[in-house]
Amino acid sequence: MASQDAASFRAARDFLLAHSHDYAAAYAGFHWPDLDRFNWALDWFDPFAAGNPAPALHIVDEGSGETRRSFAELKTRSDQVANFLRGHGVQRGDRVLLMLGNVAPLWETMLAAMKLGAVVIPATTLLVHEDLLDRFERGRIKHVIAASDCASKFDGIPGDWTRITVGPPVAGWRSFADSNDAPASFTPDGDTGADDPLLLYFTSGTTAKPKLVLHSHRSYPVGSLSTMYWIGAREGDVHMNISSPGWAKHAWSCVFAPWNAGACVFVLNQPRFAARGLLDAMVKAKVTTFCAPPTVWRMLIQEDLSQWKPAIREIVGAGEPLNPEVIERVRAAWNVTVRDGYGQTETTCQIANPPGEAVVLGSMGRPMPGYRVRLLDLDGNDADEGEICLALDGERPCGLMRGYQQGAEIEPVEGDVYRTGDVAQRDATGRLAYVGRSDDVFKASGYRISPFELESALIEHPAVAEAAVVPSPDPVRQAVPKAFLSLVPGHAADAATARSILAHARAALAPYKRVRRIEFADLPKTISGKIRRVELRRAEARLREGTTRAPGEYWEEDFPDLKS
Repeated sequence: MASQDAASFRAARDFLLAHSHDYAAAYAGFHWPDLDRFNWALDWFDPFAAGNPAPALHIVDEGSGETRRSFAELKTRSDQVANFLRGHGVQRGDRVLLMLGNVAPLWETMLAAMKLGAVVIPATTLLVHEDLLDRFERGRIKHVIAASDCASKFDGIPGDWTRITVGPPVAGWRSFADSNDAPASFTPDGDTGADDPLLLYFTSGTTAKPKLVLHSHRSYPVGSLSTMYWIGAREGDVHMNISSPGWAKHAWSCVFAPWNAGACVFVLNQPRFAARGLLDAMVKAKVTTFCAPPTVWRMLIQEDLSQWKPAIREIVGAGEPLNPEVIERVRAAWNVTVRDGYGQTETTCQIANPPGEAVVLGSMGRPMPGYRVRLLDLDGNDADEGEICLALDGERPCGLMRGYQQGAEIEPVEGDVYRTGDVAQRDATGRLAYVGRSDDVFKASGYRISPFELESALIEHPAVAEAAVVPSPDPVRQAVPKAFLSLVPGHAADAATARSILAHARAALAPYKRVRRIEFADLPKTISGKIRRVELRRAEARLREGTTRAPGEYWEEDFPDLKS
């Protein structure tokens, strides 16, 4: 690497890899690289990839073949794609909507856009026409690269924007396949500032209208050093992350973190999720590091995991806290512990259980190297329980977004702290335990209730696959905890199951935080898969305004043999 900035990045990366199992030394000694001009694709990926035959990307399409790319091949292909896009008018600072599934052109385009200095707006293929209209209106999109079968979703969207499809030809759209004829050597038009914009994410819909989160060439590529440390990936590893393109976690663990380490990204595309097929693919591909959200882990443990012997060394979970019961089931089968990690679209991994340390069940771990975490109460004072905040005085965390885009302006993150909106508790060892979103924590019978704690107890029942707890208005106790439940296949949503679950809750939880009401229902989720408790909370408040119950709803009072 020629530049001082690139050498600074390399030194920070090497330091974390050298201290991968010594958290105390890694946290105390790590400093974010001092960057001025930096383009991750040109200054890190290309020098690492040049002439490197090691596997960088392995995609398996279940039942229909596979795609492999070495680091050297991706360097060449991204150069070709960059030249192709430049030839079709993509310039520095232009907004490019990228709407692809897990196909090689997604990674090729991510690298190419970085080299050009363009701004990528990742988009899931699940978006509908109305979602796209919002992205065009607020994202100021000039170019679209989309899967051919998604092209019709753009019908009727006005403007002179570039149309490129990946897949079979589509009338009126250019073909991405033509990039194969572009020159294989790319020359940038100038330097890239470390704080130049790189990624613009529309959040997943936990708010009424998605926020626009702007990341730079510093914040996600370099900030992902903390994610690399948490995952525990090393050069030569095969890393698998279950995440859909279009969401920040895909960039975390399918692009920047593994390629910072020099690991191969492995992806399995399934027509429909099947746990057995996923487990078979993990074994065959010799996956060494693995990340999946809680929903996937809960489906995996429905299988007898001991039947599979993967080459797994490190496994992690993210998206929402993973329940202790699930962690124990995985550890019993594979003798490897799932390590929780916490972050947001606005950041990289902030808090996690680091490699090499014993995991305390119920804890989401410690601050990652480069992040200084404070817990602040409602008055802004440091406390052992409070909102998770990142200290911004002194060394600012590299992985924090540039800010929220508001119209043509960027609302920067200013002040002494960045507030996450999540609540945690700190124990005597400095570990943090997740309590819940500040909006989700509620009071019942005068006591403060954390939904996550109750949900963790509920899924220990063999019939419960997923649970979401919200307050149910009550004329005597102000509110009582109510659980919305989805069941494991083979269990009936009837009174007998309800009684069994309520009896389990009585035995597992203290009386003041016991679940008093349950309802069997499909859990509403954001498009990225997170449970929308806010929607359940509103629905429950509306329901209690009347006198009727919802179908599939049961109360403790329905079972007199359950003593209060």
